[in-house]
Formats: sequence, C-alpha cells, structure tokens
Amino acid sequence: MTDSGSGAALRGAVDLSSLRNRPAPAAPGEAPTAAPPVASLVMDVTDETFPQVLELSRTVPVVIDLWAEWCGPCKQLSPVLERVVTELAGRLVLAKVDVDANPQLAQAFRAQSIPMVVALVGGQPVPLFNGAVPEAQVREVFAQLLQLAAQNGVTGSVAVDADAAPEEPVEPPLPPLHAEAFEAIEAGDYPRAISAYEKALAENPRDAEARAGLGQVRLLDRVQGLDLQAARAAAAAAPTDVQAQFAVADLDLAGGHVEDAFGRILELFAQLPSEERAPVRERLLELFTLVGDADPRVLRARGQLASLLF
Repeated sequence: MTDSGSGAALRGAVDLSSLRNRPAPAAPGEAPTAAPPVASLVMDVTDETFPQVLELSRTVPVVIDLWAEWCGPCKQLSPVLERVVTELAGRLVLAKVDVDANPQLAQAFRAQSIPMVVALVGGQPVPLFNGAVPEAQVREVFAQLLQLAAQNGVTGSVAVDADAAPEEPVEPPLPPLHAEAFEAIEAGDYPRAISAYEKALAENPRDAEARAGLGQVRLLDRVQGLDLQAARAAAAAAPTDVQAQFAVADLDLAGGHVEDAFGRILELFAQLPSEERAPVRERLLELFTLVGDADPRVLRARGQLASLLF
C-alpha cells in the first residue's frame, strides 16, 4: 500500500474517469454524505453498476476484489476479505469484480494478474496488494486503509438493511457425484474429487459443470506443494522438459498470469518435434477450457497455436 500519510496516496495511475457518472467526491476534510443502508457489506459489481460504488466511496472506503472463477488463489483470498470486512461492521465495503465478465473494469484497474485488491477512497483508487496474502496481512492493510481514509475526510460507515437484503435462493441439491467432489475439495482430497468428476462425466459426457470442475481440481492437484522458484529454476535449466514447463505454466495460471502460462506452452510446442507435440497441445487446450473459450487471451493463443500447426 502506498504511503498512508498523505493525500497524494489517492493520486494513482489508474484512470476511472470513463466509469464515472456521478458528482465528484468530497474534498478532504468535508463531512461525508450520508449513505443509504446497503443490502450487504459484500456485493458483486459490474461495469454497469460501478458508478454507484464510486459514489459510495465518498462515505466509506470500498475494497475492490478483482477475481475470476478459474483463479485458485482468488478462491483462497475472497473468504478472508469477506470475513474481515464483515467484522469491521460497516466501516469498509467489499465490491467483488469478476474480471472475465467485466472487461472495462479489468482494463481500468490494469488487472494484469489476479487476485488483485485495490480500494476506492473518495472515488480515487488506492493500490493495496496482489495475490493471496495471509489474513493477518489483510487486517493490517485494512487498518492502514481506514487511517488513510480518515486523513482524506472519508470517515462514514454504512448499515445493512435487513429488509433490502435479497432472499437467499433455494439451490437444488447437488447430484451425488458433484456433492462428493465438493466434499473432497473442502477436505483437500483432490484425487478423490477428480475421481468423482470423472465418474460424473462417464455417466453424462455433456455435464459441463463436471467438466469445468474436473479441470479446476486437476490444476489444484498439480500445483499443490509446488515451489514456484524451484519450478522456474528447473524449467530454465531444461527448456524442452515437458513436465518442467507444465509445472511453471500451471503455477502461472493458478496465480492469474494467464498469458505467461499460454506463452510458455506455445513456446514449448514450437520447440518440440511433431511426434512429441500431442501432450503439449492437450495441456494447452485444457488450460483454454479453464480460462474460457470466449476470453480474448484464449482467442489469441488459439490463433498462435493454429499458426504453429499449419
């Protein structure tokens, strides 16, 4: 986090002017406007609803969690952020942004890797941290954020309006094999989760949720226990070692460095003789599925793969 002792900390390089359609934020020292009660201290935000978040940040600091469904570290960090924000009882609000579904916000915040956590204070961006960090560090950063907000006149809070809170939808029960996979994932037993998803796909090859879950849990299983620095050293020492390159690509993808992961596999594919390329192509297609076929990074990488094939 930038220096919390100065209003200059609010003048970052991120330009949110194109996303703004509300009045300018309150000046430092000005009494904050009263914010209406919110349905929840944790909210999902889109490109379209973001102007309301900018306005809310005139009263209370808003923490922005930039994440994606395929990002393992995001799923580790998000519950920590939600827990700490909830404990602060309205002094902070958490706005969650799915970068795949909201490209305008991802571009505005320059989200080159996720999870990425920033804040808004008086409508101005404040960088906080990247990656899944320990809960103690999250608490420390949020304490500094509250100090910075106070120094810039943002000292309000919001209350949760129980009447405005949407009713929780009743979700249908999971199919037995999906439920078994979720239970195994929660227990950290990735091989059992993989087996459950594979059985589900054997029963129904068109089960898209099982296919997506299988890809995600396979990635989690592969990166479990890997040391990034050791993996990078091994890959650098053996540029055509398929497993060494796969390990770094998996770690990059799990850490949100999607283009780095694709680029590494494509470079490996280009270096190998044609008879050794099949497993590399299969792994690349698997990574494409994890990110999503409509993602522009996938479309670019598919084009590069096609050029190497033909």
